[in-house]
Amino acid sequence: MATKTYRGSCHCKRITFEADVDLSKGTGKCNCTSCWKKRFWSVRCDPQGFRPLTGAEHLSNYKHDDPMSHSGFCKHCGVITYGRVAKSDWNPAEYVTISVASLDDLDPAELAAAPVQYYDGRNDAWQNKPAEVRHL
Repeated sequence: MATKTYRGSCHCKRITFEADVDLSKGTGKCNCTSCWKKRFWSVRCDPQGFRPLTGAEHLSNYKHDDPMSHSGFCKHCGVITYGRVAKSDWNPAEYVTISVASLDDLDPAELAAAPVQYYDGRNDAWQNKPAEVRHL
């Protein structure tokens, strides 16, 4: 696989975007309480390769402990599309995290072929794979 441009949106199409993503670099699933409750499966994108097209004003702005990072969902249909993660002590470079479910033109076979990295956020051991991942 190589970098490919995908189009994405929420369910009601108020939020749309384009993203240059290389699925061969892998996708991510985490067991922290936030990702677990959202069933969040993500892929990273460089900020330069991410282009919001419409509806940024419809994206909720849930801020974590880091004021430079945000994530959210469409205020109308509730779909999680993308969020921004700032550079920090634990994160060497800023990136955009995209819900793979919001990528409209992602072929399921491409997703199935992409590697998955698991993170143990529940135990604040992000560099480790959780003991159990079948539910993620």
